[in-house]
Amino acid sequence: MALNNPAFNTPAFQDPRAGAQTRYSPPPANAAAAAAETANIEGMYSAPSAGAVQTDRMTVEDTVFKTIGLFAILVVTAVVGWIWTMSTVTVANPSPNALPMIIGGLGGFVLAMVAIFKKKPSVPVFIAYAAFEGLFVGGISAFFEFLYPGIVVQATLATLSVVGVTLALFASGKIRASKRATKIFMIAMVGYLVFSLVNLGLMLFNVPLAGGAFGLRSSIEIFGIPLGVIIGVFVVIMAAYSLVLDFDQIQRGVRNGAPRVYGWVGAFGIMVTVVWLYVEILRILAILRGNN
Repeated sequence: MALNNPAFNTPAFQDPRAGAQTRYSPPPANAAAAAAETANIEGMYSAPSAGAVQTDRMTVEDTVFKTIGLFAILVVTAVVGWIWTMSTVTVANPSPNALPMIIGGLGGFVLAMVAIFKKKPSVPVFIAYAAFEGLFVGGISAFFEFLYPGIVVQATLATLSVVGVTLALFASGKIRASKRATKIFMIAMVGYLVFSLVNLGLMLFNVPLAGGAFGLRSSIEIFGIPLGVIIGVFVVIMAAYSLVLDFDQIQRGVRNGAPRVYGWVGAFGIMVTVVWLYVEILRILAILRGNN
C-alpha cells in the first residue's frame, strides 16, 4: 500500500499471500550459524524484561517497593514512640510523655524541608524523615489512645479506606488531576494553613473564643456540628486529592524516564500525604468523641 512506511518496503515485511515474486528468500547461510542465531533470538525473547536496576530508570513497581520500605521504617519507630510515650504513665503520674511527639514532629518537619528544597534526592534524608515521622505518629497515637481508647484503630482503618478508594479510582481512570482542580486545591491549602496558624496563636494566648481542647475547631459549632469536623471533612478530601497528585507525578516521572532515585521522591510524597491524612482523621474522631 502507498501509505506503508517506506522503511518496511522490503520483501522481509511483505504479505506472503501477495505472490511468489514478493516472497522473501534469505541469503544462504551455514546451518550451524543459522541455528545459533535462532537460539540467540529465542533467548532474547524469553529473557525477563529489564527492570529498574538494569535500566536505572524510575518504575511504578520500584516506587511501590520504596514506599513500602519507608512505611516499614515508620512503623518500627512508631512502636518505639508509642512505648516511649506510655513509659511515664503510672498510677501516681497518669500522664503520657510528650517528648517523642515533639522530637518526631520537629525532626520530621526539618527533614521534610531539607528533602523538598534539596536539588538532588537524598536517600538518607528520606530514611531519616521516615524514622522521625514514625516517632511523631507513635507519640501522637499513644497520646490520643490514652484519652480515647480504640481511636487509633478507627483512624487507621479510615485512613486505609481513603487511600484504598483513592488508589482504586485513580487506577481505573475515574479520577485524574486537572489544572482547575489543582488551583482550587492550592487556594484551599493556603486558606487551611492560615486558619491553622490563627487557631494555634489563639490557643497559645488563651483567647476565650478558642478555649476548647482543639481551639476554634472544638469551641465553635455550626448547626450543632463542631467546626473542626466540618473543616476536617474538607481536609480529608484535600488529602485524597493530594494523593491523586502524588500518583500522577509518579506516572509522569515514569513516562519521562526519570532516574531511578526519583522513586524515593514519589515514596516520600505519598508518606507525607498519608501521615497528614491519618492525623486529620485522628483529630476529627477525637473532636467527635470529646463532644460525646
